[in-house]
Amino acid sequence: MTRRPHRNRRGLFLGAVLGAVVGYFAGRALGNPAIGVVLGMLAGSALLYRVNPGPWNRP
Repeated sequence: MTRRPHRNRRGLFLGAVLGAVVGYFAGRALGNPAIGVVLGMLAGSALLYRVNPGPWNRP
């Protein structure tokens, strides 16, 4: 029996929000905050969708 990685929608949303904030500041430093927001949303949502910041008390 193999364990599949947990994936959830909350991680997708949280990653998109956090990635957009970080991407905005990174993009602003490089000269284009709009591109930074888009790339940050994609990277953050992909990462947290896979990592799953879900509930602590999983069975």
